[in-house]
Amino acid sequence: MSGRKIVVALGGNAILSKDASAAAQQQALLDTARYLVEFIKQGDHLIIAHGNGPQVGNLLLQQAAGSTEANPAMPLDTAVAMTQGSIGYWMQNALSQVLAENGMNVDVATVVTQVEVAPDDPAFTNPSKPIGPFYSKDEVTKLRAEHPDQTFVEDAGRGYRRVVPSPKPIGVNESNVVNKLVDADIIPVAVGGGGVPVVRDGNRFVGREAVIDKDFASEKLAELVGADLLIILTAVDNIYVNFNKPDQKQLTNVTVKELKDYIKQDQFAKGSMLPKVEAAIKFVEQRPDAKAVVTSLQNVGQFLSEGSGTIITAAPVPTK
Repeated sequence: MSGRKIVVALGGNAILSKDASAAAQQQALLDTARYLVEFIKQGDHLIIAHGNGPQVGNLLLQQAAGSTEANPAMPLDTAVAMTQGSIGYWMQNALSQVLAENGMNVDVATVVTQVEVAPDDPAFTNPSKPIGPFYSKDEVTKLRAEHPDQTFVEDAGRGYRRVVPSPKPIGVNESNVVNKLVDADIIPVAVGGGGVPVVRDGNRFVGREAVIDKDFASEKLAELVGADLLIILTAVDNIYVNFNKPDQKQLTNVTVKELKDYIKQDQFAKGSMLPKVEAAIKFVEQRPDAKAVVTSLQNVGQFLSEGSGTIITAAPVPTK
C-alpha cells in the first residue's frame, strides 16, 4: 500500500457551531469534507475520528425530556453509539459527495467502535469530561437542584457544562476491522465520540456510563493501526505557549521533551489544549518514527503544501 496512513481527529467545530439542527451539522461536515479530500487527492489513506460532546449531551437532554416508564431513556454508552451512527452517516454522505465531485470513486464506511477501558480507572470516581451545551450560572444552579446525581463544572471560562467519567482507552476492539478497510482503499470513520466505552467481562464486553476523550481514542487507534501521522484538528492553526499574553509564542516544530517541559509549566488549558498535547506526545512516544500534528481544519491546505501547523516529533527536526 503506497501513501501515508493518517488518522485525522476532527474537533467539535468541524461538526457543530451554534446551530444544533441536523441540516446545519450536515452542512458543517460537507465543508469539512472539502478540506479532508485534499489528503485523498495526494494519495494518503485517511481514517477519520471525531468528537460528539455536544451531540451526545443534546441527545441525553432529548431523551430525558421524553422519557417514560414504557419508553425509558437509553444509557450513556448507548447514546454514544447512537451519535457515532448519526455523525458517521452524515460524514459518509458528505465525503462521498465531495469525492464524487472530484471524480474519485472511493468508498466511506462508519465503524461503530468499542474502546476498552479499565474497570478500575480512577476517572469513574472523578467525572471530568464535558458533554452537552453550555449553561449560565443561574441555569446550572437550577439543574443541580433537579439532577443531584449529575456533576457540572465551569469549562474554560465559557460557562458551565455537565461532566461525566472519562477513562483512558487501553484498546480498540475494531482496530483490525479499520485496518482491513484501509487495505481495501475504503475510508473508515471510527472511534466516533471517543468510541463506546466498554470493560472486559469474561468473553464479553460491557458498556460503561462514560465518554472517552476523542483525542486519546484517536491516538490509541493510530497506534494500533500503525499510522504514519496523527493529525488533531482544533480551532487554532498552532499550539501556543503563554497563550493570549503579550509574549505568546507559536510552536511550529517541537519535540516531545519540549512539550513535557511546557506541561510542567501549566502552559495548556486542561479542558481544551492539554488532552490534545498529551495525545500527540503518547503517539510519538509509541511510534518514534511517526509524527503528530496539531492544527486547524482551515489550515489543512497550508499544512499539505508548506508543513504549516505544530508538528510534534521524537527528536528535533534538522534545520536546512
